[in-house]
Amino acid sequence: MDIKLSQCFIAVDDHDKAIAFYRDVLGLEVRNDVGFEGMRWVTVGSPSQPDVEIVLEPPLADPNASPADKEAMAELLAKGLLRGVIFRTDDCDATFERIRAAGGEVLQEPIDQPYGVRDCAFRDPSGTMLRFSQPRRQ
Repeated sequence: MDIKLSQCFIAVDDHDKAIAFYRDVLGLEVRNDVGFEGMRWVTVGSPSQPDVEIVLEPPLADPNASPADKEAMAELLAKGLLRGVIFRTDDCDATFERIRAAGGEVLQEPIDQPYGVRDCAFRDPSGTMLRFSQPRRQ
C-alpha cells in the first residue's frame, strides 16, 4: 500500500490577502479558486510538488455551523491558535530574509534546533503560524 499526502488545510479570514502572501511572498501557485454556499476555497501548491495542495479555507467551513461556533473559530484564528504547516526549504536564512523583506510577521528568526533542523517561523495574514525548516548540514 502506498499512502501519500494529497491536501492539507489552513484557515484564513481573507482569501485575497492569503493569496497575496502564499503566491507573491512564498512563491506558491494558485491551482483552484472555488466558491460554494457563501464560502471560498483556494488551493495553492509548490510547483516542485504538483501532487500536494494546501487548501485555504474559511475558519469554519461548514454552512450549517452555528453563529457561535463560527465566532469561536474566528477568535481562535485571530489568536493564532489553529495549527499551521511546516515547509521545507534548502536555505532557511534566505527564505527568512525574503519573507521578512516582504513584510511577513516574524515569530522566530532562524535558529539551529536540537532536533536536527534549522528553522524560522512567521504568521500568515490570518495569524496562522508557518515554520520553514532546513535539514542541518552535516
